[in-house]
Amino acid sequence: MSQEFTFTVSDPEGMHARPAGLLVAKAQEYQSSIIVTRDGKPVDAKRIFGVMGLGVKQGDEVTVKVQGNDEVKAAAEFEQFLKENL
Repeated sequence: MSQEFTFTVSDPEGMHARPAGLLVAKAQEYQSSIIVTRDGKPVDAKRIFGVMGLGVKQGDEVTVKVQGNDEVKAAAEFEQFLKENL
Protein backbone atom coordinates (compact mmCIF):
# COMPACT_ATOMS: atom_id res chain seq x y z
CA MET A 1 0.00 0.00 0.00
CA SER A 2 1.16 3.58 -0.47
CA GLN A 3 0.02 7.08 0.31
CA GLU A 4 -0.42 9.63 -2.46
CA PHE A 5 -1.47 13.26 -2.63
CA THR A 6 -1.34 16.21 -5.01
CA PHE A 7 0.03 19.61 -4.08
CA THR A 8 -0.02 22.94 -5.93
CA VAL A 9 3.02 25.14 -5.31
CA SER A 10 2.07 28.62 -4.11
CA ASP A 11 5.55 30.06 -3.42
CA PRO A 12 6.10 32.92 -5.92
CA GLU A 13 9.65 31.68 -6.58
CA GLY A 14 8.64 28.03 -6.98
CA MET A 15 10.89 25.29 -5.69
CA HIS A 16 14.21 27.15 -5.78
CA ALA A 17 17.37 26.06 -3.93
CA ARG A 18 16.38 26.88 -0.33
CA PRO A 19 12.99 25.14 -0.23
CA ALA A 20 14.34 22.28 -2.34
CA GLY A 21 17.09 21.74 0.24
CA LEU A 22 14.55 21.82 3.07
CA LEU A 23 12.32 19.38 1.18
CA VAL A 24 15.19 16.92 0.72
CA ALA A 25 16.16 17.19 4.41
CA LYS A 26 12.54 16.55 5.41
CA ALA A 27 12.26 13.54 3.07
CA GLN A 28 15.41 12.05 4.58
CA GLU A 29 13.75 11.94 8.01
CA TYR A 30 11.65 8.97 6.89
CA GLN A 31 12.36 5.33 6.03
CA SER A 32 9.72 5.37 3.30
CA SER A 33 10.55 6.24 -0.28
CA ILE A 34 9.09 9.60 -1.31
CA ILE A 35 8.65 10.22 -5.02
CA VAL A 36 7.69 13.65 -6.36
CA THR A 37 6.27 13.75 -9.89
CA ARG A 38 5.71 16.78 -12.12
CA ASP A 39 4.44 16.45 -15.70
CA GLY A 40 4.99 12.68 -15.63
CA LYS A 41 8.62 12.98 -14.47
CA PRO A 42 9.20 11.17 -11.14
CA VAL A 43 12.18 11.96 -8.90
CA ASP A 44 13.40 10.77 -5.51
CA ALA A 45 12.59 13.50 -2.97
CA LYS A 46 15.77 12.54 -1.08
CA ARG A 47 17.99 13.68 -3.98
CA ILE A 48 18.57 17.44 -4.32
CA PHE A 49 19.51 17.38 -8.01
CA GLY A 50 16.39 15.42 -8.90
CA VAL A 51 14.15 17.82 -7.00
CA MET A 52 15.84 20.89 -8.49
CA GLY A 53 15.69 19.27 -11.94
CA LEU A 54 11.89 19.25 -11.86
CA GLY A 55 11.92 23.03 -12.34
CA VAL A 56 8.76 23.50 -10.27
CA LYS A 57 7.28 26.99 -10.56
CA GLN A 58 4.45 28.77 -8.75
CA GLY A 59 1.12 27.22 -9.73
CA ASP A 60 2.65 23.89 -10.78
CA GLU A 61 1.00 20.76 -9.47
CA VAL A 62 3.12 17.90 -8.14
CA THR A 63 2.08 14.44 -7.07
CA VAL A 64 3.77 12.91 -4.04
CA LYS A 65 3.82 9.15 -3.50
CA VAL A 66 5.04 7.75 -0.19
CA GLN A 67 5.67 4.04 0.28
CA GLY A 68 7.28 2.17 3.16
CA ASN A 69 7.15 1.31 6.85
CA ASP A 70 6.30 4.83 8.06
CA GLU A 71 4.29 5.94 5.00
CA VAL A 72 1.17 7.16 6.83
CA LYS A 73 3.14 9.40 9.19
CA ALA A 74 5.56 10.44 6.46
CA ALA A 75 2.81 11.40 3.99
CA ALA A 76 0.89 13.47 6.56
CA GLU A 77 3.96 15.30 7.82
CA PHE A 78 5.42 15.80 4.32
CA GLU A 79 2.14 17.27 3.04
CA GLN A 80 2.05 19.65 6.02
CA PHE A 81 5.66 20.62 5.33
CA LEU A 82 4.81 21.47 1.71
CA LYS A 83 1.84 23.61 2.79
CA GLU A 84 4.03 25.56 5.22
CA ASN A 85 7.06 25.99 2.94
CA LEU A 86 5.89 25.98 -0.68
